[in-house]
Amino acid sequence: MIELGSINNPRAAQGFIDYIKSQGIQGELRSADGTTVIICVAPEHFHQAQSLWQAFVENPNHARYQEASWQVGSTELSLTYQGQGLNLKARFKALSWLNQTVTLLCVGIYIAFLLGGFESIYSVLQFKPDQPLTWLTPAIVHFSAVHLVFNIMWWIMLGDGIEKLSGKSTLIGLFLVAALFSNWAEFIMVGPNFGGLSGVVYGLLGFCWIHRVLNPQQPALVTNGIIGFMLIWLVLGFADMLFVSMANWAHLGGLLSGMAYAFTAQLFTKNTVKPQ
Repeated sequence: MIELGSINNPRAAQGFIDYIKSQGIQGELRSADGTTVIICVAPEHFHQAQSLWQAFVENPNHARYQEASWQVGSTELSLTYQGQGLNLKARFKALSWLNQTVTLLCVGIYIAFLLGGFESIYSVLQFKPDQPLTWLTPAIVHFSAVHLVFNIMWWIMLGDGIEKLSGKSTLIGLFLVAALFSNWAEFIMVGPNFGGLSGVVYGLLGFCWIHRVLNPQQPALVTNGIIGFMLIWLVLGFADMLFVSMANWAHLGGLLSGMAYAFTAQLFTKNTVKPQ
């Protein structure tokens, strides 16, 4: 193996290795202290990997590297980081208080359901048109572990990217708007018996999608593959071709509200920028 470069970010380094692996390039990570990571590639792939490494150095947070980790199936590092594996606890601690709070609320409520508090808790959080607070609370209610994990995974990934690029106020605004419109859409079209963060997740997706279109010079928050997957999932839900019952109107309401939020934010930004 030949050394290609080094970086003081084990998680980012793993994403790069997963990405070049998806390109057919053999590589591995080496580290003596668990912090500084050396990226090595096979000699026959060195020149091909150089251009990919340069692109990575210029933008190590690009969505392509995280997506590659999901595609390859690598969610844990083979390296040690400060003496321990880089696990979910370490990743969670690196998130903002906002991302952590929403995650913990969803997990805490689901655990309370399992402990026998479903009827009493859900009766408080269920959507009620005459109680404005409940226009938001269904977003933090989940009915199965798969439902919870799927939504939390996307919330963490998309929410963290939006917050880092556009700020905490944008993520707060998106959560409130997407939860409001997705919950009302599902209530009007189906009824009050629903819950889940997926309407908000689709709101984040819609924002990322339009933000990418309107700001091509900025780092992409989502790849075409992620957008395509989530849109196909939405279509399959409306076609009733999935193995679970989906709050399809909440998904659509969230997606459209997130897209509208991105357009509105762009217009507001342009209107507030004054010429020199």
